[in-house]
Amino acid sequence: MDLAADNSINFDQCLKCTICTAYCPVVRVNPDFPGPKQAGPDGARLRLNNPNLYDEALKYCLNCKRCEVVCPSDVRIGDIIQMARARYDQHRPSLRDRLLASTDLVGRLGTAMAPMVNLTTGAEPAKLAMDVVLKIDKHRKFPHYAVTRFRNWYKQYAPDQNNFAHHVAYFHGCYVNYNFPQLGKDLIQLLNALGYGVHLLDKEKCCGVAMLSNRLTSRARKQAEFNLKYIRKAVTQDHMPVVTTSSTCTMTLRDEYPRVLHLENDDVRQDIQLATFFIYKLLESGSVRLAFKPDFRLKAAYHAPCHLEKLGWQHYSVALLRQIPNLDLTVLDSNCCGIAGTYGFKKENYEYAQLIGRPLFEQIEDTEPEVVVTDCETCKWQIEMSTGVKVLHPVSLLAKALDIATTRKLNQVNGKE
Repeated sequence: MDLAADNSINFDQCLKCTICTAYCPVVRVNPDFPGPKQAGPDGARLRLNNPNLYDEALKYCLNCKRCEVVCPSDVRIGDIIQMARARYDQHRPSLRDRLLASTDLVGRLGTAMAPMVNLTTGAEPAKLAMDVVLKIDKHRKFPHYAVTRFRNWYKQYAPDQNNFAHHVAYFHGCYVNYNFPQLGKDLIQLLNALGYGVHLLDKEKCCGVAMLSNRLTSRARKQAEFNLKYIRKAVTQDHMPVVTTSSTCTMTLRDEYPRVLHLENDDVRQDIQLATFFIYKLLESGSVRLAFKPDFRLKAAYHAPCHLEKLGWQHYSVALLRQIPNLDLTVLDSNCCGIAGTYGFKKENYEYAQLIGRPLFEQIEDTEPEVVVTDCETCKWQIEMSTGVKVLHPVSLLAKALDIATTRKLNQVNGKE
């Protein structure tokens, strides 16, 4: 893509105020990273004149988008850096990077041999071997793989979803399908209680964010085209909005597809919604009601993922959590957890990832919650590994707190609409 011809890459609007650099979590811990202003708008001007001026230090960018959140001129700083890495970096993605980016392939293999894979990836000899051979840091804990994939579990419940008055399509993503099907089950339980049948897209692949992060842009584009085909079918033919449970998948489907991969999605973008956003809007309209267990009590802390802040939707998750009567909720300060998907698995980044996340970890420890709540699966992995505190998705916490039978009655759900 010729950046000079792409009017949406608006680096000339940069005011050079450096607020992006002040908010960059990498600059604070890594002196080798020049900061988003230099790596993004300033560097773009240099690279247009001479591609040899590409700075290898751009590899340290998290793509957390915090620079874009605070930019007063709406310069797409993170996108500029991502596209520069894809275009100018002369190093081929390593075997490690390709493996980390191949979430569907690794997920299928992982679930097929889940007990053995979970045991092996948690064993010190295997960790040391991956550290030496693949440069995956030995301190990183791997998420477990599920014995039964979510899509396989769903098949037995699919016919029941036709019995509801309203319907949504669910883009479950790799995490729910391969690692944590319970989140998908919680979403179905919650939406069914509100009178909504939950259907899966006919087919889906990884949203592609891991491939984008590891500079496998052409593969990411193919997967994006595949996903858009089935999202369009759900929205335009089946007349169902597409609901998600991953903040990063949501941002990728809505924003990275058109802005980084240059795939138009205007016809379906507004119909791709994070579950908490979708449910909040239903409550706000008065079309659904919630009833909670009177004896449910919990002390929780909410962490807003960076990509959810980029969408500007963290407030919907917080507002939903505040509906739970006896939830003692602390909203944590806005901080990056540091893992940034595959970034924190890499040996050269692990120390930086932990340093970036330290303010968040310390606040969690000071707050002493029973659980941390967040909308991002990799934030969950990072927080659980670094603090030892259990992490739940807002949907799972709502499902636990909800009086399902009473909620169904309030919404006149009787199982046969």
